[in-house]
Amino acid sequence: MSVSAQLGKDELLEAYRMMRTIREFEERLHVEFATGEIPGFVHLYAGEEASAVGTMLHLNDADYVATTHRGHGHCIAKGVDVRGMMAEIYGRKTGVCHGKGGSMHIADLSKGMLGANGIVGAGGPLVCGAALAAKLKKTGGVGVCFFGDGASNQGVIFESMNLASVWRLPVIFVAENNGYAEATSSTYSVATDNIADRASGFGMPGVIVDGFDFFAVHEALGEAIERARGGGGPTLVEVKFSRYFGHFEGDAQTYRAPGEVQKLRDEKDCLKRFEERVVRAEMATSDDLRGIDAKVKTLIDDAVSEAKAAPMPGAEDLLTDVYVSYP
Repeated sequence: MSVSAQLGKDELLEAYRMMRTIREFEERLHVEFATGEIPGFVHLYAGEEASAVGTMLHLNDADYVATTHRGHGHCIAKGVDVRGMMAEIYGRKTGVCHGKGGSMHIADLSKGMLGANGIVGAGGPLVCGAALAAKLKKTGGVGVCFFGDGASNQGVIFESMNLASVWRLPVIFVAENNGYAEATSSTYSVATDNIADRASGFGMPGVIVDGFDFFAVHEALGEAIERARGGGGPTLVEVKFSRYFGHFEGDAQTYRAPGEVQKLRDEKDCLKRFEERVVRAEMATSDDLRGIDAKVKTLIDDAVSEAKAAPMPGAEDLLTDVYVSYP
């Protein structure tokens, strides 16, 4: 029996809840950012939810994840507090990083989230370090590195994949190919048709998966993570999908064809496909899912209200969180 076929109703509803939370969080940020109240840059993950959730359902707090500048979805799926994330994006003292990280640098080590990162490809070495620690300490933990099609051309990603294979580290490299490195199509910037084809050059399996299909992602990542935990070494998984918003908020997206995004929303949306499958299989009802929708909407409304009312960091916070004291 496949990994995904073993999912029960409670697990399916949890998967939907996480995907819906990511979608509502990002859709709301799209609206709120336009008010000018949110500082810095914001890069939204809407449309890509199946990748984060399909992966994270196989992980626990002892597993480490390094994400990208587009990291909200990964953080939510890994269990980082949604209210704390919203406050962080608003730059408030109650944020998970006390308002010092913002959208591109959300981290929560208690959840194994090494953090979003504004440096393209920077997660590779971080995850190799976390995976090496897990291997030496025999914790059974794994490291997951998310990176985009643009980062797939960075030397540091190649070096990390090579190191992971040489040392047989429990690492999963997840190339989230959303079709564009900022405004440059991956068909122009990536020499091969598939990023996953590069895996053979580093002695690891390469897998391609439909990123609009939660079940396909869950199945592929389940196998890769199980292999890593069992000492089988790293895997490169390429998740192919597309984002609904621009590279960053304010991106005019003139590089995309007219109607491209609406067509994706109408025909390939991962939440719609998930609902159609589970309802058809009588694993859940539409009423079950609408109930989750209502609770998630309330959560996001409360998160925004609390963030706006929270205090900003003060001068007394300037030098906190700079040094760590080890026992």
